Amino acid sequence: MENEQTYFTNIQKATGLATPEEPQLNAAQLEAVTTTEGFVRVIAGAGTGKTRALTHRFAYLVNDLGILPGNILCVTFSNKAANEMRQRIRRVTGDNDTGYICTFHSFCVSVLQEDSHAVGYPQSFLVLDNADIDAMLQVIYDERKITLREKTFSKARDMIEILKTIERPDYYLDLISLPLAELKQKYLDARRVDDIIFYGYLYQQKKCFGLDYNDLIIITLHIFDHFPDIALKWQQRLEYVMIDEFQDIDALQIALMEKLVEYHRNLFVVGDPDQTIYTWRGADVRYLLDFADAHEGCKTILMTKNYRSTPEVLGVANSLIEKNKQRIPKRLEAQRDVHGPTVWHHAKSPEEEAAWIAEGAQKLHEAGVAYRDMAVLYRAHYASRAVEEALMQVKVPYTLYSGVPFFGRREVKDALSYLRFVAYQDDLSFARVANVPKRNMGQRRMAFLREWADEHECTLYEALEQTIDDEIFKRTKAKQLLELVERFRGQFEGRAVSDVMAAVLNESGYDRMLRTEGSQERLDNVAELKQSIYEFETTCGEEVTLEHYLSHVALLTNADAMDGAADKVKLMTIHAAKGLEFKHVFLCSMSEGVLPSKKTRTREQMEEERRLAFVAMTRAEDGLYLTEAEGFTHKGTPRFPSRFLLDIDPACLMFSHKPDQTALEAARAAYAANDQWIAGMSTDVRFRQGSRVRHAVFGEGIVEEIDMQKRAYIVRFDGLDTTRAISFRVKLEGA
Repeated sequence: MENEQTYFTNIQKATGLATPEEPQLNAAQLEAVTTTEGFVRVIAGAGTGKTRALTHRFAYLVNDLGILPGNILCVTFSNKAANEMRQRIRRVTGDNDTGYICTFHSFCVSVLQEDSHAVGYPQSFLVLDNADIDAMLQVIYDERKITLREKTFSKARDMIEILKTIERPDYYLDLISLPLAELKQKYLDARRVDDIIFYGYLYQQKKCFGLDYNDLIIITLHIFDHFPDIALKWQQRLEYVMIDEFQDIDALQIALMEKLVEYHRNLFVVGDPDQTIYTWRGADVRYLLDFADAHEGCKTILMTKNYRSTPEVLGVANSLIEKNKQRIPKRLEAQRDVHGPTVWHHAKSPEEEAAWIAEGAQKLHEAGVAYRDMAVLYRAHYASRAVEEALMQVKVPYTLYSGVPFFGRREVKDALSYLRFVAYQDDLSFARVANVPKRNMGQRRMAFLREWADEHECTLYEALEQTIDDEIFKRTKAKQLLELVERFRGQFEGRAVSDVMAAVLNESGYDRMLRTEGSQERLDNVAELKQSIYEFETTCGEEVTLEHYLSHVALLTNADAMDGAADKVKLMTIHAAKGLEFKHVFLCSMSEGVLPSKKTRTREQMEEERRLAFVAMTRAEDGLYLTEAEGFTHKGTPRFPSRFLLDIDPACLMFSHKPDQTALEAARAAYAANDQWIAGMSTDVRFRQGSRVRHAVFGEGIVEEIDMQKRAYIVRFDGLDTTRAISFRVKLEGA
């Protein structure tokens, strides 16, 4: 047993490194850059410089081969990654034109803004986020007297997604083809709660020409499938297609990708099967594993030289992930000659575990490590509570990446709604800003407008224009709202979006309202939003229209708004940490039933949990600290160290405190029993979530959930209003 002081002091050598000059491309990176034609698959391990390879490949195509940037599509999986890549490419090429560097959804927005006329949609369609969807659901629930007890908004959103992607994949035909009146009638005729919500949602979408994330790809595919001239235009335009993080791709994105490369057949994909951690979102590790078999003449390039982590960190990560079967064998090779600690800390209690992490962060900081260079990662949010309390106790500053995303905060949504309102005068924005600040436009007057709008088949804004002289709007500031829109309606063309935002918030009285309220946090959030708009304008490299910005911001996530500047320890889930790196990583709550999750019921799920642990470990550059604690679960069973700790070669680890041998033997016995249970369980499960099935009595339905604890399918049958739990013992047929 070594003294824990060893791990946190006298480590300047490992952490105070000068940033070396950017090295030349290694052989594998160079091969990836210069292999331009046909199908290319790059298996790039964590920290092997895949983003650098992508950037240089883009530059090689443009600078050396003379390809126009506008003829290249480079797909990333976050807007933040797209922005960073644009900046890198601009530095390398010296050209503001960076082609299509974007997410799949952003690319579809570009297609639809050019070709939505094919399905009768205007260029000014709305991209809906969850807050917009919830606002639509609220209208439906109020109109049809649906309660949250019957279905929460979250469940309703999930249900809509399942219906759109699995059970009713042709739903979009109603959305784009049916007249508004017919769609409304479908909504009014619906009797089952799910049908009411679904058709009500489609009706609300149609009213404002709103499209959600699913619609963007599905309708783009529909246009490509039914309008060959439009498909050919885009296929010919995109001479080279590159896709980053290919292990995260889903079936719809695969279909879009295959369609786009039909003409030139130049497709470059880069990813790592060992980092497939989003199967619950539709990702499938087999898409990358089987890519070469599916594309004749495909060339595979392995990138294994890791520039991020110390040899010790990679030793831990390699010995863990080698236990998986669904992978392409490879070992990450450390390119750094510095050494850092990889520690397993076994604590007597969760409180002691958290205290050890907090003290470790303190000592690292005293040794010269900035707090911003440390991260505490965990499998699920609840694991952060004890760590937060411990950090507060020793006054270590931290920030928690959870809770309300930046772009979902009330004042940020308000400000963006004002922008959208002056651009589109849509119902969602109108409902949000009409009485913010107070204009005496309460529920009674809004109900009056909704009734008028329904009767006259117009928008809420048009309803207000038509009824502004009605007695009901006396002693209100409704007229000032109309005047505000009219002032800006013809003015925002050609103006910087940041200028429009500042002017609208000022003239609407919204800025004054925030200052009167005196909430510095809300004022700071609006200021941050204004700054983010300015940065977007300066990094885009092209003239940004208000419509362009509004489509962009609707696709942003919390991860896109992460602020790395503040000197605070970062607390986040492993999923949130994907794609990030930190000098020192504490991976906490590494107990069986937490990581891997107690919900793990199949061999495939266990491999994904191991990949999740691998992703967490490979975020670390200089130091990795794996912690767990004794105690009991809420069910009273003993808490064991995670099996993943025992997967690691002990020679790769230092121990600040090690479980005794008896505890380890008990843990191994528990793992063996669980593995046996999983093996038996796997043979019982015949259907996946989303499968259509037929029951001898209840008829056809869809599997909404699989309850492994109860050994039952949760099925929503077409002829029943509520779900049924059907035991594995009863034979179901595939429908």
